[in-house]
Amino acid sequence: MQITLNLPDSLSQTETFNQSDWLREIAIALFQQKRISLSRASKIAEMEIMDFQKLLANRGICVHYDVEDLEQDVQHLRDRGWL
Repeated sequence: MQITLNLPDSLSQTETFNQSDWLREIAIALFQQKRISLSRASKIAEMEIMDFQKLLANRGICVHYDVEDLEQDVQHLRDRGWL
């Protein structure tokens, strides 16, 4: 399997690129290439799903949200006792 990472230009302006940054970029790449769901990508990125969606939107990446994603989100809400 080959994964292509398209890193934003702003990252070249930072002095540090830590493990969290790499996990976030890998999650974005896997999600953008439709290899994992939105829910799974947010977990890999160690971000709340809404924050991850905002990150995708800021980068102009389409959020392909399907029934599986909805089911995972509903389960996540149930797990937290919100439903």
